[in-house]
Amino acid sequence: SPCVFSTAAQQRSTGDECGPEDPHDEPKHPLSDCALEHKAIKLEEQVRDLTERYRKALADSENVRRRTQKFVEDAKLFGIQSFCRDLVEVADILEKTAESAAGEAEPSNPNPTLKKIYEGLSLIEAKLQSVFAKHGLQKMNPVGGRYDPYDHEIVCHVPAEGMQPGTIALVTQDGYKLHGRTIRHALVGVAVESQE
Repeated sequence: SPCVFSTAAQQRSTGDECGPEDPHDEPKHPLSDCALEHKAIKLEEQVRDLTERYRKALADSENVRRRTQKFVEDAKLFGIQSFCRDLVEVADILEKTAESAAGEAEPSNPNPTLKKIYEGLSLIEAKLQSVFAKHGLQKMNPVGGRYDPYDHEIVCHVPAEGMQPGTIALVTQDGYKLHGRTIRHALVGVAVESQE
């Protein structure tokens, strides 16, 4: 737009129309219309820039809030991970003791004390597994499934008699998962084709 410059001739012609005592006669600002338009455009650009920065900062803070919330939720779920690792070792000992007591408490053995000890160990083991399940800790049962390096650790290879090669034939130590995350790998024997 064309800039309108104030000249003495224009001031004189407007001054002729209004007297000096006219209350509407105000002194002109030193900035012209062109300079004001230029300044307004600059201010609009600054507002757009600041608005964009504000939106980005708002989005960044929302992302940080979501990530922090996820970290807190994970800490709640997996904060007991090391405790669970230690506790599954106790569960292993309990299971082996119950198996040993079951072998000794056969129907041919008339010892009622040994039978009661076996029943008590079985109840404790069942209760422990229910507490594990309540807190998201689950025993893996990989026999017959495919080998997964994220869940299993191979300790031996066994001939594949009636099994597909690469499937798990036996478990030497149970593996456990806490809310779907492996906290102890299962020690397994994998079936392989027998070499004749």
